[in-house]
Amino acid sequence: MLTRILFALCAVFALSLPTLAQEAATTEDEVTAPAQAVSVEPVARDEEIAQRVVEIMRSTGWYKFSRVEVKDGIVFLDGRTNSDDHKAWARDLASKTQDVVAVVNRIQVIQEANWSFAPALAEIKSLGSRLITSLPLILLAIVILPFTWWLSSLAAKGLRRWFLGGIASPFLRDIVARAIALPIFLLGLFVVLQVAGLTQIAVSLVGGAGVLGIVVGFAFRDIAENFLASLLLSIRRPFRAGEYIEVTGIGGTVLSMNTRSTVLLSSEGNHIQIPNAAVFKNTIVNYSASANRRNTLEVGVGYDVSVARAQDIILEVVNGHEAVLSEPAPMILVDSLGSSTVNVKAYFWVDAHSYSMLKVKSALLRLVKKALTEHGVSMPDDAREVIFPQGVPVLQLDGKAEERAQKLASQEIGESAREAASVDESASTSSQAEGNLGNEQDEIAEIAAEAITEDGEPDLLSDKA
Repeated sequence: MLTRILFALCAVFALSLPTLAQEAATTEDEVTAPAQAVSVEPVARDEEIAQRVVEIMRSTGWYKFSRVEVKDGIVFLDGRTNSDDHKAWARDLASKTQDVVAVVNRIQVIQEANWSFAPALAEIKSLGSRLITSLPLILLAIVILPFTWWLSSLAAKGLRRWFLGGIASPFLRDIVARAIALPIFLLGLFVVLQVAGLTQIAVSLVGGAGVLGIVVGFAFRDIAENFLASLLLSIRRPFRAGEYIEVTGIGGTVLSMNTRSTVLLSSEGNHIQIPNAAVFKNTIVNYSASANRRNTLEVGVGYDVSVARAQDIILEVVNGHEAVLSEPAPMILVDSLGSSTVNVKAYFWVDAHSYSMLKVKSALLRLVKKALTEHGVSMPDDAREVIFPQGVPVLQLDGKAEERAQKLASQEIGESAREAASVDESASTSSQAEGNLGNEQDEIAEIAAEAITEDGEPDLLSDKA
């Protein structure tokens, strides 16, 4: 009984093997549904369908080892080809053949190495053809772009000369002229791109350039900031070349200003470059903008003299100096009460364009000291405290010894007074040591004229167009 059951199972398994094999084969093959309705009574026989399909496939030369088998209107395609398109073409061919029910495409695609230079040569030939076709556009661009560039430059030059003469800064005139003339060149570029059919590409490039400009602006923010600051300083012109200014606590004579920095020449002869952004954002003190400047000098007189008399003497000296202006009038005021002196301060105005503030103050101090000494006005030193740890011994003198000591002290005081009166103080407005009272800025300007500036950097403070 067991033997019969095993024999029956083996028989069932053997009968099912062809079916399983066929299912496995169909899962790997490409099956195509019929392109038209399936007729119940086909006209074309299977052999005729196979013969027709195989002849067409062989005539193309695209297939190797091609074989076509037809069973009940189902076409089985076998063979090899080197392209997926050829495989699909064979499938479409078979599906559109008369009385074909379905297509099983078992053609294998095998890519073969192609050592031929034909594709490269074909591409070069195609490139040459496109180049020859584009020659008229290239010639048009060669003609239009230089012409519009020349026309733009000519327009900018004419604007600078005839229409923008009211702008004082040459740098600003150049920027405004170029900004107005730039659309002429852009119009020529647009014409070339429009004729070439590249308008969309141009729009994309402009958009990309805008994004790139933002990135570059962040990367070179300091450079852009200094450039904009130089442009604004050219418009406002808070100082000119040769003027003495002070910025961020640094003082000097202005040599030049470029697109990055302002160059100063200090009183020591050093070149100082301050970024234009710092110049624009900070307080600028221009000592040369106004001709009249006020200066002060301070003198301490003793408590034993008349302060009003000392003021009159100082006022007379200050008014009598040639460099001091009568309007606004000088003022001689008591400033403070010191430990041993009454401090008097004189306020006076000087034409700073013609005279040196330092030299005038030196001459006035010298003349005030001379006048106060001649009028017997004391100018004592600051009081000092002297400490004697062991005490000060006191000696009792008799009458004759005290008389001799007083006589000796009076003699010493008289000699000191005579020595002070015999000091020869010059009454001239300037001494040999002070030299000419003229403004030393003229000498600094001569040094500045010989100073070496950066090559290739235009001076934005120059009035030369």
